[in-house]
Amino acid sequence: MRTMNCIVLCILFSFVTVCGVGLYGPGTMTASAGSLDSPAARTSADSAMYTIEDIYNRLNDGTAGSKRTGAFTEPDSGPTEGTGHTLDQVMEKAPCVDDTNGAGVADVASGKKFWGLTSVAWGLKTGTSAGGGGSAAVAKTGQTPIVPLDPAPTGSDGDLQKGVAWPDLRFTDNTDGTVTDNLTGLIWLKKADYNSTAGDTGTATWDNARLFCNALESGQCGLTDGSSLGDWRLPNVKELSSLIDWAYYNPALSNADGTAKWTSGDAFAGVQSRYYWSSTTYANSTVLAWHVYLFNGYVRNVHKDYDYYVWPVRGGQ
Repeated sequence: MRTMNCIVLCILFSFVTVCGVGLYGPGTMTASAGSLDSPAARTSADSAMYTIEDIYNRLNDGTAGSKRTGAFTEPDSGPTEGTGHTLDQVMEKAPCVDDTNGAGVADVASGKKFWGLTSVAWGLKTGTSAGGGGSAAVAKTGQTPIVPLDPAPTGSDGDLQKGVAWPDLRFTDNTDGTVTDNLTGLIWLKKADYNSTAGDTGTATWDNARLFCNALESGQCGLTDGSSLGDWRLPNVKELSSLIDWAYYNPALSNADGTAKWTSGDAFAGVQSRYYWSSTTYANSTVLAWHVYLFNGYVRNVHKDYDYYVWPVRGGQ
């Protein structure tokens, strides 16, 4: 057998390419973990490549793997059962799409590379967090050198634009009744005016708002996301405020691209320029709770018996 440091596996009618590993068939399958443009002769250590076993161990426990140190020599015998790993075993160790622990760009230090594990952010990504990772740092407000003041005064928010930069696509409509905020990673109910799992719309007291969010799951309120009882909740005041784009008013919310004011269906629906409940109680008087005024982003507290709008959220840290 004269191949460049490769593993020969027997498999019928296969042609697969996984993570830079070429697999060929039918009949026998040769897996070469590396470039086919060898930097040296096949008998030189410079042409050594990683094996499938190295890849499996790297995915399984982080073992770095090692290339051949000496010149290539022919194997004494072919592979036998138990001496390697099947493709199924290798794939079981690979990252999974929609891993609930997958980081977002705002969770990872600015400039650092990482692998996104969610369907809306799968693949190699670059972090934007100014806080060094762990959790998102303070984001920009949305104001620019010409919006809402043209020109923005020197030293003002629109002039300096401090904070974590927004992603190119601020909101993603997941077409399952949910919208992902690509800045925070939070997942919001697409329609922002429900007040019951029966599909009723309108306002609710603080207690009823909590109960509605706690009982929400897939199959209700337009949801087909596979969420289960207990996944949804009433957002806290910081989460609710994170939606606000202070470049706009009526409502203070951007479109999906993050480039203009929200309009119905882009990406949310049913957004009201009214008061929305947060789950955060006012510490000075626990019969009060904080709410956010979507008209302009104003935050204040009010008695929990008032009727305000409800915007369920899930995910987050």
